[in-house]
Amino acid sequence: MFPTTLYAELTPNPNTMKFVSDRIIFKSSDPVEYKSQSEAKGSSELAYQLFNFPFVKGVFIANQFVTITKSADLNWDLITFELREFIREYLVKTEMAVERIPEEKSVEAKAEKPKKYANIEASEYDDAIRNILTEMVKPAVESDGGAIDFVSFKDGVVTVELRGSCSGCPSSTVTLKQGIERILTAELPVVKEVVAESV
Repeated sequence: MFPTTLYAELTPNPNTMKFVSDRIIFKSSDPVEYKSQSEAKGSSELAYQLFNFPFVKGVFIANQFVTITKSADLNWDLITFELREFIREYLVKTEMAVERIPEEKSVEAKAEKPKKYANIEASEYDDAIRNILTEMVKPAVESDGGAIDFVSFKDGVVTVELRGSCSGCPSSTVTLKQGIERILTAELPVVKEVVAESV
């Protein structure tokens, strides 16, 4: 038994809800995201079971929270309690929410760049941009139930990938331009613009 308290927290994205645990449920510095039950199979039994709910469209798991993306046609008032209790009961019986990180989602695999980014050339500013994102942007993005990953830097443009509640969020463009872009251009004048890809 793993005593667990869980509370639900709204995110800026109206289609996502963050379920926060009072203990560590995933021991990895890099969150993992599942877009389908087949992606979750053999990796996270919790995520796999959550996709049995017809309204669950995505599951994002970090150290101490699970972010659920639901279908737009259903109100959170009708499903939040059911989801919270389901996740809590699972975590009371099972210590970790992820049993195995899928190879393509592992930190090692990401260091080699996903196949779709394989042809992107590295720049001399990549490490500096990654450090700024990790120290100044990542904590705020995670508090909203999401994640941000650096993709590339070319001709003054930083491309990032948004995951979890940030993916498809109506306010993510505002966050990107007024928050992330402002920080990066102030810290690194060579940066002129920040654009995002959602997975």
